[in-house]
Amino acid sequence: MISKKIELHVHLEGSIRPATLLEIARRNGEVLPANTVDGLEELYRFTDFRHFLDVWVMTTNCLRTADDFRRVVVDYAKQARDHGAVYLEAIFSPAERVQDHGIGWDEIYTGYSEGAIEAQERFGLTVRLTPDLYRGCPVELAEACATVSVRYRDRGMVGLGIGGNELQGPLEPYRKAIQIAQDGGLPFVPHAGEAAGRQSIQEALNLGAVRLRHGIRAADDPHLLTEIVERGVVLDVCPTSNLRTGVVKHLAAHPLPRLRDAGVACSINTDDPAMFGTDLGREHELASQLGVTAADAYAAGLAGALCEEAVKERVAGMAPDPFSGRNGPVHNGPRLRS
Repeated sequence: MISKKIELHVHLEGSIRPATLLEIARRNGEVLPANTVDGLEELYRFTDFRHFLDVWVMTTNCLRTADDFRRVVVDYAKQARDHGAVYLEAIFSPAERVQDHGIGWDEIYTGYSEGAIEAQERFGLTVRLTPDLYRGCPVELAEACATVSVRYRDRGMVGLGIGGNELQGPLEPYRKAIQIAQDGGLPFVPHAGEAAGRQSIQEALNLGAVRLRHGIRAADDPHLLTEIVERGVVLDVCPTSNLRTGVVKHLAAHPLPRLRDAGVACSINTDDPAMFGTDLGREHELASQLGVTAADAYAAGLAGALCEEAVKERVAGMAPDPFSGRNGPVHNGPRLRS
């Protein structure tokens, strides 16, 4: 039996398979640097983190319509369900679409929201959404994004994140956008501690981050580890992503065992599964090689989930049994955050 799973860190734009991306690009009149499936797969063979970001921007700008956005949610929901996912907290990046192509906020948010509804209806998979800003985003655009995200809170938005190149600049310019989201009931879930270390992580924590997407560089600093554990901050760990972007050189060097030994809760995730040639099952296989069981990963995912309490309680009842390896109710799981 496939073990039940929770995924908290997957970029929907990075989950689009090459054949689907080609179809969407052609329909929207977008020219890609490769016009075959094999060509796109070759394009996805990243040389470093900067290369990955360049390719990500170039390819994901193909998405233009509400139906495009709906489709990527539904397509990935089926893939995740087939690997045992029962709850998915997915990321999308609306500000780039607005800035680069003038697509309306409502076109974007409606498409993703409708995709989440369809995923529940067709696959029984609960999907919640966390829009992402990006480092370097114009401040006014970031604040508009936060405002729209709050407006869509009753249509599946549960948090606000920020991604992009950590080395490009600090989070401080986005303090107001973060505050708009927090005041509107959307917690802050930034990328930090992937390509950069202590300063990036500490800044995110100081701005009220309740989860860190990646956060693996915290393993280099005992004081940060202590703070993360004491605050109950969950790290969203993505093993294959870390290897493909070169922030971790090989699996044996991955800091996941050190993080777990320090008592940090680590969810297991795909990040950009189509671009990295992975899936949720594969990530859990890698995590198990690093000492993280299905029950460990599920408990961390549950602790970090931002969905409403009724959903958490239902998802808690589906957890893998930590004693037998079978799927069953959790009797001594983490305290659920309201």
